[in-house]
Amino acid sequence: MNLIFLGPPGAGKGTYASRVAAKLGIAHISTGDIFRENIKKQTELGKLAEQYINKGELVPDEITIKMTLERLRQPDCEKGFILDGFPRTIAQAEGLEKAGIKIDLVLNFLVPEQVLIERMSGRRTCKKCGAIYHIINLKPKQEGICDKCGGELIQREDEKPKVIKERLKVYAKKTAPLIEFYEQRGLIKNLDGNRPIDVVVDEIINLIQ
Repeated sequence: MNLIFLGPPGAGKGTYASRVAAKLGIAHISTGDIFRENIKKQTELGKLAEQYINKGELVPDEITIKMTLERLRQPDCEKGFILDGFPRTIAQAEGLEKAGIKIDLVLNFLVPEQVLIERMSGRRTCKKCGAIYHIINLKPKQEGICDKCGGELIQREDEKPKVIKERLKVYAKKTAPLIEFYEQRGLIKNLDGNRPIDVVVDEIINLIQ
């Protein structure tokens, strides 16, 4: 089962993908995670990607397509995968098709804009291990300190309100047309992402099985 999770930043794609992938025993591929890993290691790709990400812009298609296709060739993708954060443009979707990657279903998560801004601006990430918290919904035991490793919790540059609004504009302009692209192929299913996580995950599993 090869799936794509679509939706604006903050819609919960990563949370849903990690849980569904674990239940189905397939790979969860997050381009955001791959970018952040490269940024952390300060690879050439990471340095380039960081310039775009910190401004709320998309990393150029050519780089993103190449990176994702390399990831899809890894052995853990043989049983299936969930793409989270890719494709984000028509060019990226066409890149998948040209590479012969078959997609079985595209889930599009719908969440009101104000909810997205509240979700993302409240996120805090551990500088050391990458664990994610939220100032309202998922507080650490000690403010500003990671429960898992004791690292410092920070607000990422791309999760500050000004950058979030820019990211949502970019999404509306470049990623939303993908909905029509996949609708034409009969692959889209819309889901209400503004509900409890377990409820959404159960609906996803029911759709797939």
